[in-house]
Amino acid sequence: MTAYRSFNRAMQERFGCKVYKLTLDGGMTCPNRDGTIGSRGCIFCSDVGSGEFAAPACGDIRGQMERAKASVERKNRGGKYIAYFQSFTNTYGPLPYLETVFRQAIEPEDIVALSVATRPDCLSPEVVDLLDRLNRYKPVWVELGLQTIHAASARYIRRGYELPIYAEAVDRLKSAGIEVITHVILGLPGESVEDMIETVRYVGRSGADGIKLQLLHVLEGTDLAEEYRAGNVPVMSLEAYIALLEDCLAVLPPDMVIHRLTGDGAKRSLLAPMWTGDKKRVLNAMQAAFLRDGIQQGSLYQIEETEGIYPDHNQKEEMT
Repeated sequence: MTAYRSFNRAMQERFGCKVYKLTLDGGMTCPNRDGTIGSRGCIFCSDVGSGEFAAPACGDIRGQMERAKASVERKNRGGKYIAYFQSFTNTYGPLPYLETVFRQAIEPEDIVALSVATRPDCLSPEVVDLLDRLNRYKPVWVELGLQTIHAASARYIRRGYELPIYAEAVDRLKSAGIEVITHVILGLPGESVEDMIETVRYVGRSGADGIKLQLLHVLEGTDLAEEYRAGNVPVMSLEAYIALLEDCLAVLPPDMVIHRLTGDGAKRSLLAPMWTGDKKRVLNAMQAAFLRDGIQQGSLYQIEETEGIYPDHNQKEEMT
């Protein structure tokens, strides 16, 4: 029995083959960069808006997709793809433009789903309606950047919205039949292990279908890099991170899809922790530890449910 419900396993079960993501740049910006909420973005965000691995933005969406397919062609002959709009906030644009680029992305036969990374506060009723209509043609997933449920951490990273906004976004998307994947950052300064597990537990009970667990890594050119150089950002060892992942997997629903267990960032800009740059070593160490420790996703989920541990969707954060 596998330790967790991996993205690859879920895609094999759902589509019957290996599925690769084509990371795309829709040319969006973000309300946390254009002055609507802020001008410098989240503290960890690079100048490409977490789209380090997206296809070059030059050319139309179809051109980006062809270039992205070419980069994985040897590994995915005859396979299927997910059109993944990753960079910045991908519902932050004029509705006609969003409809055009999303429809271009899901038109090819070998595209099995559309995945849209965005902010919970950038999902107007009109945007949700568009995603609902597209979802009737091919599966649509919305990836929400939550990162943490803790108010102090949210202020520190300059997230720019309160926790109930996330809960409301999940409820609206799920009501429209749209799948939700939630991003969480582990290792934020000032958070204890229990704080991080609390965030993961909350996501598991929030209605999200999947989760992306991301170790905080420091990239050159971000405000976080300056904090790191000032000695304000401790980084985890590989061993400590794996132990934390084991605790997180235990409190998640056993059927939730684990889309990611870590991230490595672009090596050209990675400042810390450097061990994340060796992805093969990291994944092998995780699998060995999970096997050694008998880890099973959801092992504590039912126990906690009977003990009445539920998320407070109305928790109020005092954003300043």
